Amino acid sequence: MTGTADAAAIDAALADFRTMMRADGYVLGWEPSGPDAIVVKIDATEGACADCLVPPPVMQAIMASALESTAVTVERVILPAEH
Repeated sequence: MTGTADAAAIDAALADFRTMMRADGYVLGWEPSGPDAIVVKIDATEGACADCLVPPPVMQAIMASALESTAVTVERVILPAEH
């Protein structure tokens, strides 16, 4: 990643998904994992809807699709441990 412009593009690409996750009791975050890749981490808050998360391969595909307009790829998605 090259800086704040990339971070802003990633945040914008994930904004709608972040809002949906928040409504189900989850917090979506990300961090760089290389020059052109990120790791997406989804954490559960108290009372999160356990049935609302999709399986890891589906979540990976959703995140990859959401980020198609950016210069980064998703290295992996980390879901809450009990999922």
